[in-house]
Amino acid sequence: MDNQQYNNNTELHTGYNDLSQVQVSIQSAEKMVGSVTMSLDPEAMDHAERAISNARSLLNEAKSAGTGLDTDFLQNCELSLTQCEHQLSEARK
Repeated sequence: MDNQQYNNNTELHTGYNDLSQVQVSIQSAEKMVGSVTMSLDPEAMDHAERAISNARSLLNEAKSAGTGLDTDFLQNCELSLTQCEHQLSEARK
């Protein structure tokens, strides 16, 4: 049996990777928004808006698959994304 195939078939889904992916996507959106507020480049703002949207989608997926033990983490993620959205909105004015 091919080793790669074996690894794919036996991988456990713990939810940790989902939460980690949410965290990384939010950090990426935060960095993009921070950068765009300095440059005020309209194209960069569009990219930042898409990054926020992607992070929000991942967050919503994580919320629906939540274990109940990750409530604080998800609330902090929600707060971070809301702040990103507000900051980007202010930069567009």
